[in-house]
Amino acid sequence: MNIDSAINIDDLKRMAKRRLPKIMFDFIEGGVEDETGLRTNANAFRDLRLVPRYYIDTAKREQRATIFGRTYASPFGIAPTGMAGAFRKDAELYLAQAANDADVPYLMSGAANASMEAGAKLAPKNLWYQIYGAKDRSFQLDLVKRAIDCGVTALAVTCDVPVSSNRERNRRNGFVRPLKMTLPTILEAMLHPAWVINYYRQGGLPMLGNWERYATKGSTPDQVADLFAKQTPDPSQTWRDLEAIRNAWPGKLMVKGIMHPEDARTATGMGIDGLIVSNHGGRQLDTMPSPLDVLPMIRSAVGPDVALLLDSGVRRGSDIVAALCLGADFVLTGRATLYGATAGGLPGVKKAVSILQREIDLVLGQIGALNLDALGPHYLLDTVRAEEERRNTGAMSSRR
Repeated sequence: MNIDSAINIDDLKRMAKRRLPKIMFDFIEGGVEDETGLRTNANAFRDLRLVPRYYIDTAKREQRATIFGRTYASPFGIAPTGMAGAFRKDAELYLAQAANDADVPYLMSGAANASMEAGAKLAPKNLWYQIYGAKDRSFQLDLVKRAIDCGVTALAVTCDVPVSSNRERNRRNGFVRPLKMTLPTILEAMLHPAWVINYYRQGGLPMLGNWERYATKGSTPDQVADLFAKQTPDPSQTWRDLEAIRNAWPGKLMVKGIMHPEDARTATGMGIDGLIVSNHGGRQLDTMPSPLDVLPMIRSAVGPDVALLLDSGVRRGSDIVAALCLGADFVLTGRATLYGATAGGLPGVKKAVSILQREIDLVLGQIGALNLDALGPHYLLDTVRAEEERRNTGAMSSRR
């Protein structure tokens, strides 16, 4: 598979699908239950319309974006995707290296196979880390301490996994703990020999790198995965637990999974620095709205000074621009870069990032925006239509 031949994220997706057995690709691609949420996320971006303005000098476009006092090369980063090392060995390290090289942030998953310490060596100024609440609170506080020690620049506490979700694709495929693969699943996997050979050459299921130290010394990857599964999710987590992390962490702190304006107000009232508006990529509650649909409400609830990020359903540079027009300060994409890592390792991730950067640049040029500061709701069809209706109503009134 020639990574250089990919011209969009869907091309990388097809390459990843060809490389992986169905059981593994379905883990990346699947949602929950009827997978309505996946379609909701995609349709929210497809239904949004950008209205261009012309005869504006955009010859010197740039897409640098600042968040948490740090300016990055682009207004997007890499979202957390758990168990990436199962799709390609060292995938999280490729994600970290590509983020460092492109100067965008990488939010490492709390269920990563690589450790945050290894990621920080590759991306010392670009690594963020995601924390899942644990039943043993000492684990999550130790993860905070480790993040401090290795120089992680921002933490994100995930709030939208109070209980496990009903991922029916995984259940049908036998992708559960313990694995219960059927004969058809095993036979289909044999059609992807390169992945199968590499998977078993590395010893099967890779280690959950950030959780290994909390298991008994000498534990196997399966035993560490069992520990993680027993500790998370934790339905007893409350705002008090978030407050404990806030007190322990001196840096920038985000909450990932906020979808309700009242939760946004509560979080920011506790001194949270940023919110990631997210429905977990459509992988938790199937009937949730898209983050794009609730983003304006969240922005109104917290005001202009709180950093707002968005993930879920992002596949195009135009998706990123649309989210910025609706009030996001920054955007994260998970599956797009995971397709790249799966299809081609480090070159694949770099290809995914470059595709999105190129698309952002072209969209800015098309709509007449020199930089990100120029973006806003005035580029959205609904806003333009409302403004014209207001003007027309005013004109009609003046004639009477």
